[in-house]
Parts: sequence; C-alpha cells; structure tokens
Amino acid sequence: MFVDRVTLQVKGGDGGNGCVSFRREKYVPRGGPNGGDGGDGAHVIVRAIEGLTNLAHLSGMRHFRGDRGQHGMGSNRDGRSAEDVYIDVPVGTIVRDHARGHVLRDLKSPGDHVVVARGGKGGHGNEHFKSATNRAPRQAEPGQPGEDRSIELELKVIADVGLIGLPNAGKSTLLSRISRAHPEIADYPFTTKYPNLGAVVVEDDAFIVADIPGLIEGAHQGHGLGHEFLRHVERTGLLVHLVEAVPIDGSDPVENYRVIRNELERYSPALATRPEILVLTKLDVTGAEEVIGRVSHELCREPMTISAVTGRGIPPLISRIIEVLHRTRREEAGAEAEARVGGR
Repeated sequence: MFVDRVTLQVKGGDGGNGCVSFRREKYVPRGGPNGGDGGDGAHVIVRAIEGLTNLAHLSGMRHFRGDRGQHGMGSNRDGRSAEDVYIDVPVGTIVRDHARGHVLRDLKSPGDHVVVARGGKGGHGNEHFKSATNRAPRQAEPGQPGEDRSIELELKVIADVGLIGLPNAGKSTLLSRISRAHPEIADYPFTTKYPNLGAVVVEDDAFIVADIPGLIEGAHQGHGLGHEFLRHVERTGLLVHLVEAVPIDGSDPVENYRVIRNELERYSPALATRPEILVLTKLDVTGAEEVIGRVSHELCREPMTISAVTGRGIPPLISRIIEVLHRTRREEAGAEAEARVGGR
C-alpha cells in the first residue's frame, strides 16, 4: 500500500506540578521549603529518516501523545522530564498545520525534524518562592499543558529524474531496465498506481529515477490518477518525457506530447521551465522509424529514441541524463554562490 498523505492529532505531554514541601529533620525545628520543580512534558517531533518510501506505516495511527513530566518531590527533588516522542517519515515529507494550512517544515534531508507539539513546562515547587519576607511559601505552580494540534503530512517524492508520459508510454519498462526497481508492467492503462523509485549507478555517477504515474488529459483537474501524483513531479530536477512512437490506440504521438506538457504547465507554471529530455519509445515496433522525422519537425527538437525491450538507445539516454544533471547542478551552485555574495 502506498500512502502519501495522512492527518494526525498530536499532543505534547503536560508538565509536572511543582511540590509544596518543608524540610523536616530532627533538631531542625524551622526547616525551610524544599519542594522540587515538576519535569517538562514530552515534545512530539516529526523527523525524516532514510529507509522509508511512503507514509503507509502511519495510516492506522491517528493520535500521538507525549507523556507527562513527573511531579516535583520533597527534599528539592525535581521531577523527571518525559522522553520526546518521534514520528518517523520519509525524506521529502512536508509537515503542515492542518487547521491553518501553513507549512511547519519541509523535511528535505535525512535528520531534518520539526517539533509539532511542544511539551508543557514543569511547574516550580515552593522552594522557588522563598524570600526574606516569605520564608514559608505554601504555593507551587502547576505544570503547563502540552500543545495540542492537528497536522497534515504530505509526501512529495524526491528524485533527480522524473519519468513522465501517458499510460503505456514505457516508463515502468525503462525504469526496470536502468535500475534494480521491479515495477508492475502490463498492457493496460494505469498499471503504475504509485511512484516507483530506482537508483541508477554508472561508474562514479548515480541518480534517483521516479516513475510518475497517472498523467492523462485533465490530470490537473483530478482526472485519472494524475491529480494525486502530479505534485511528485515538482521534486524532480529533470523530466524525461516518454512518448510512444506508434501508440496502440492509434493516437498522434505529437499530440500526446502536447497533452502532457499542457497538464504540467496548468498544474504549475514553474514546471514549464524544468529541463526536459524528449524520448520516443518502442522503436522496435513496425513503423516507428518513420515517426522520428515528423516529431522532430513538428516539435522543432530532436528526440532521443529507445527500445526498452532490445536495449537500443538506453546507454546514450543515460549519458544524456548525467550530462544534463551535471549542468543543472553547476548552474544551481553558481546561482547559490551569487545569492550569498549579493546578500553580504
């Protein structure tokens, strides 16, 4: 089961109460106050860790509550603070306040974390209130309540390369050929029902590829599966747009390309500027070679061509992906350097 969005109710632990106590020892008739402070309640913390691919492990757990801090005790003994509660999520999870809708944090790297419900502070014991004019204070503070809120966790897959295209364009087959991923492959629409990730390692280079499912005409409006998974495209640095050279349904490959481009642009204008490699697939099918020239002429760009079944064209495609990724990373590094210099 693939789950990329869950809503949770979280509550930090209440702080422990301060203690009212007086020193009572033989031969010490006027012992002063010695009530200890209460311990702090537990925080509830969402943290990103490696090894998780989605939020399915949280689908049956709707409430997370931190323990209360221990109450203060006599003899100036402070109560023990409660241990924090951690909610582990995949890298790429966005944490939002469910009621207000604002982002608490985008957990982009392993180890990133955010406190979603703070535990209450422990109350002071009466020893804290003694003074020259109040030598026997009989007041102590109660522990503060922990923070209570509803949060929404939304996963956006982080990958270097996103494979996009209409159903049956050959995305899953390509992913299985260039990585160790084993996506479901069949000759019917929507075989892929959730993003599949695969790591591609070539000598000293490595990159993560995501097979983004469910893109059809009207996907940005919720048609098909695209409305649920278009947001995963936003995390990818490079789009590899696969177009079936000779579609089984007899549709026009040029129009199929434009359909997906339109859906991306209408979902997010920023996607229109994302680096893209156009790839014609299934070149082993009869009549595929004749399509290359027409696609190149009508789209004014030279497509790459592959056959995932025979392996034709896959090595040059991987080389091109690495080349574009390196160029993109250099440009991003240069832009960050300029921003740092300009901010000084």
